[in-house]
Formats: sequence, structure tokens, C-alpha cells
Amino acid sequence: MTTTTLAVLVPLLPFLGGAAGLLLGRTASGFVRPLAVLPTLTSLVLAALVAVRQGGGQAIDSATELTPTGSVPIELALHIDGFAALVAVLVGLVASCVQIYSTGYLRDDPRYPSYAALVSLFTSAMFLVVYSGDLIVLLVGWEVMGICSYFLVGHYWETPEARAASLKAFLVTKLGDVPFLIGLFALATDAGSFRITKVLGTVASGGLDHPTLIALLLLAGVAGKSAQFPLHTWLPDAMAGPTPVSALIHAATMVAAGVYFIARLLPVFEASQAAMVLLAVMAAVTMVGSGLAALAQDDIKRVLAYSTIGQLGYMTGALAVGDRGAAVFHLLSHGAFKALLFLAAGVIIHAAGTNSLAAMSRMRNLRDRVPDAYWTMTVALLALAAIPPFSGFFSKEAVLGVAEHVVTGHTEHAPAASGWIVLVAGLVTAVLTAAYAMRLWLLAFRGRGAEAPDHGRQPLTMTVVLWVLAVPSLALGGFVFRLLPDWFDVRDLAPTLTTSVLGTGLALAGGIVTYGAWRHTTALAARVPLGAVAAHPEGDAAQVEAEAIATHEPAYGDIAYAPDPADPGRLLLGPLHRPAAAGFHLDAVYTVLFVRPVQAGASLVRFLDREVVETYVRGAGALPRWLGAAVRRAQTGNVQTYVSALLAGTVVLAVAAVLVATGA
Repeated sequence: MTTTTLAVLVPLLPFLGGAAGLLLGRTASGFVRPLAVLPTLTSLVLAALVAVRQGGGQAIDSATELTPTGSVPIELALHIDGFAALVAVLVGLVASCVQIYSTGYLRDDPRYPSYAALVSLFTSAMFLVVYSGDLIVLLVGWEVMGICSYFLVGHYWETPEARAASLKAFLVTKLGDVPFLIGLFALATDAGSFRITKVLGTVASGGLDHPTLIALLLLAGVAGKSAQFPLHTWLPDAMAGPTPVSALIHAATMVAAGVYFIARLLPVFEASQAAMVLLAVMAAVTMVGSGLAALAQDDIKRVLAYSTIGQLGYMTGALAVGDRGAAVFHLLSHGAFKALLFLAAGVIIHAAGTNSLAAMSRMRNLRDRVPDAYWTMTVALLALAAIPPFSGFFSKEAVLGVAEHVVTGHTEHAPAASGWIVLVAGLVTAVLTAAYAMRLWLLAFRGRGAEAPDHGRQPLTMTVVLWVLAVPSLALGGFVFRLLPDWFDVRDLAPTLTTSVLGTGLALAGGIVTYGAWRHTTALAARVPLGAVAAHPEGDAAQVEAEAIATHEPAYGDIAYAPDPADPGRLLLGPLHRPAAAGFHLDAVYTVLFVRPVQAGASLVRFLDREVVETYVRGAGALPRWLGAAVRRAQTGNVQTYVSALLAGTVVLAVAAVLVATGA
């Protein structure tokens, strides 16, 4: 079988599995789990075969034009180079783990058939984005992911939080997709084709007429899809969906699509220095802001959500300094450890009966209830904090290293300003990342108080997946830049000495300071009765989250304000804690700037429709009615009345005729 045929089957099999799952979910429920797991696993194997055959060498290109579409043709095209092949393997690995994990996590959920089918369609769409060689075909996968995310985030549609989160995710990403679509058409117009290879050829020859405008339009779509400032606010709220969905969206699909798109078309952005500087600023604000917000969150999934936003900021920062290899390297390592973090968090939530770190900090020996999640999450958090020799160290330091190369003038792929912005923001974020990773680990596993509840052992399908993902989280980074240098189309992915020392030192400092703050706050908390929790509008945090988990109702809101005297985040952030916990009130700003004006406009339109348009419509119906009533009253049946009216009419006509004749 040819490599092209294998590549076509990679997105096709999950699509067919999802379609079959939707059709057979009610009538043949026994086939649902095999249809969810087997096609995705097969796609993983095929993606690995494609990667082996591609081997980091010449890109695989294939195209078929099904029907003419005018001056700019649209083709079913494949373009698979080294990093596309590796990203496809990551997508297949994470999606397979999520499907296997979900068979245990949602084993009693009556809506599991539709959920599994949507996850398969989601996976198929991401494969299509990765392998596509045509921008319109890529756009199809891009939009299908948005639709699937709407349904998956709103899986628990009975709750207002899930409904609001799914709608918000859909609208915010679509807000970015409008300029993204315009940018794609402008790019194709300048290049004369939607084929990625022809677009890149046009860029190389200097054929783009409006590079800055096109790059800025495309960046809007990337900011929405990859949850970058200022369109990142949908991602933390998307935690209202099931935990496996969070792992899939955050690790290998949806948010990774934007980073992948820029990496694929990086020369388009490099053609505009203004776009590169703007990308660097966007990455820097995203990194630092999300790190501060993560340090203040109480919900364990929201901590990981803001962590994802920050790590995506590292990826876009690498792209802002003109190195797609470092960006994709971090995308790969992040995909492994972030999927592990979310799936381990699902096990912890199942055991603790709550999402709340404040509640977990009041549970003793929780780590003994979930030993698999404890050890694997520890590995993933060390990778997230970029502690050597875990995978995150190599990929994150590669990002800082390429920024250093730009600053020192060793490379001229990006403006020096971009290098400084990314380097400084990346080092600050290294401290914050280690701080919130340490805080999460301490609050979740070093609690004091009552014995943690015993909800029984987790299903084997949930715990095995954790160890599978722990392997790349531990070992991936140390081998990628040594064994696969050609796959990333870069000169060197090895960390530089300066950034290694600085990055690791700052990470260790962040962890140590957080541990010291935790020891201090724990000593203070020892003076407070363990059961004492300040009043909360909806009850204390533990009760709110426990009831939410028990009823499949993720409850969010002001739980981050629930007092937790053992929380080191409050001590570290000080007066920044409250605004950071609320995401720096960006949602409130958007409500004032966009939501309320739109609602006011809708109210005005409704008023005009009801009071003006309907008045004319009612009047148009009432006038004939009134005329009919008047004529009906004149029909008395009296002959004398009719003759009198006839004579009166004749007289009137005669007088009118005389007046007209006289006037003439």
C-alpha cells in the first residue's frame, strides 16, 4: 500500500467510525466502544507508518482536482513533511488514549455513544488539518473541530455552566474565524492558488502584495483557535465539559491547530516584521497573564487550562522568533504531558469527589487513594515545570534558546525586538509555571485534615493510559533533538547553556519559593479548625464541587475566592490574587464592550419589530376590515335608500362635471 493511501486512511477511519457510532449508538450499543477505539488506534498505527516512510526527508505531495472552481482551484491535496508526520502521531496517540480512558470514565453515561462518535469526528478533523495540502480543505477540518467542540464542551447540557461554556467557545472561536477566512482568500488571491506549496513558493519569490494585512487577518483566527490573548477566555470555561474532552482539546487538537497553522505557513508571517512583533507581544502577554491566573485558581482543571494557554504562548513565541522547529518540538512534548495531567486530574477528581484544590488540601492521604495518578501526575508536573531530564525541559529551553539566538544576532529570521520580548516573557513564565505546578502538587497530595474519601479503585482503562503517557513525558525530550534533527527542518534543537542555566534556575527558584510559602501558610492554617470554611454564596467550595461532581454539574463562579488558609498562591500574589482568580476581569470587559451593546441592539430591533413593523402590519389588516364594516352597514336592503343614494351620487357627479367644465 502506498504512503499516500495510508495517509488518506488516517483521517478517513475515525470519520467512518464516528459516523457508524452515531448511526448504531441506539440500536447496537455493543458496537459503540469498538467503533470508538479501534478506528482511532488503527489511525495511530497508520500515522506511525507514514512517519516512518516519510522519515524526515522529502515531503509527500499529492493532489486531485475533483471539479473546476474558477481562477483559483481547490484541490484535495496532501502535504506531509517531517513535522506534519510527527504531529499526526501525537494526535493519534492522545486521541487513542482519550477514547480508551473514556470507556471507563463515562461507562455509566447514557450519552456515551454520541460522545464517542463526536470525539472520533474531532480526531478526524485534526488529522485533516495536519495532512492537508490545500488551505480550503484545511479550513474544513478547522471548522469541523469548532462544531465538535461545541457539542463536546456542552456534553452536560442540563447545566447552565456547560451550555454557556459551549456557546462561548463557539462564538469566540467563530469571531476569530471571520478575519481568518478573509485572510485565506486574500492569500490565495495573491498566490493564485490555495495549495500550500504554491503559496510558500509565492512568498519565497516575494509575490505577496499585502503580507502584513494577510498575516494580521490570519493571526485573528489563530488567536481564537489556540486561545491566545485576547481571545483566550473561552478555554478556562471549556472545563465544564468531561475531563477526557479537556485532555483532547488541550493536548493534541483544537488549540494545537492554530500553532500548527502558523508553523505550516511561517514564511507568510516572516514576510512582515510588524506581524512578527505583534505575534511576540501576543505570546508574551498570554504567557505571563495565564501564569498569574493559574497561580490563583482553585479548580484543578482551570489551573491546567491556564497552563495550556501559557504553554501555547511558548509555542507562538518560538514562531515569533522564526523557528517552527522549536515550536513544534514543544507542541509534541506538551501534548504528551498535558494529556497526562488532565487524565490524571480526572482520576483525582473521581477519588476526591471534588474539583477544588481547597477541598483536596483538607484531605489527608489522597495520594494513597490514587497512587497511579500521584506518580504519573508528578512526572507530568515536573515536565511542565521544565525540570531536567523531563521532556518539557528540552522543548521549553529550545524555545528560549532560539529567542536568545535572535537577541544575540546569530539568526536574522525575526526582529531583535521579538527575541527580547519572547526571552524575557519566557523566563518570567518559567518561574510562574514552576510555582503553580508546585502549588497544585502540594494542595492535591499534601493535604491535612480528615481522611480522604474512599470511592473505590478506578477502572483499569483509566490508570493504564496514565502510564502510557508518562513514558513520552519522561523520555521524549531527551531523544528528539538527538535522533530526529531533520524532521523539524531546523539547525539545532539543543538548549543553549545560558537559557538552560537561567530557565532551570528560575524554575527551581519558583518551586522552592512556593514550597516555602506553603510551609508558612500551612503553619498559619494549623491554628484554624480544619472544618472552618468561610461562608460562600453557594456553600463552601468543597460542598459546591462535591455536589457538582456527584450530579455531573461542573460548578464554577467565585469558588476561587473561598478562603483557604493553606493556599500559597494567596501569599505569593498578594493583591493580585483576586483579579488573577477572575482572569483579570477580561470577561467583564468583553461584556461591557461587546455583549451588552449586542444585547441592546437586539432589544432595539425587537422593539422596532414589535412596535413599528407590527403596527404597520396590523394597520394593513385593520383598514380593509374597517372599510368592509362601513360598506356592510350601507347594505340595508331598503330600495328607497338605494334610490336616494343613487340620485345623490348623480347630483354630485353632475356638479363635479359642471365645475370641471367651467374651470376648463
